[in-house]
Amino acid sequence: MPNIKSVVKDVIKSRKNHERNIAAKSAVKTFVKKAKTAIDSGDAAAIQEAVSKSVSVIDKTAERGIIHKNAAARRKSRIMKRANKAAASAKT
Repeated sequence: MPNIKSVVKDVIKSRKNHERNIAAKSAVKTFVKKAKTAIDSGDAAAIQEAVSKSVSVIDKTAERGIIHKNAAARRKSRIMKRANKAAASAKT
């Protein structure tokens, strides 16, 4: 531990931020997994809800700087691509 009071506070703050960032990243993974599960199930309403929820969570984490904006765009693109492919195969 550092000896300087302000540095001690910075260490505490960075640890709290680190834990919050880990929780946010975990939430992103959870919602993406739920979206993929919904897409595999084939229920159109569930797909729409799960995809929109996961996109929202991804956007929020990117906005707060927890993940990079391009990483967020890539994740959203992959989810939407998968959902659109499932919707197209369901119509035929």
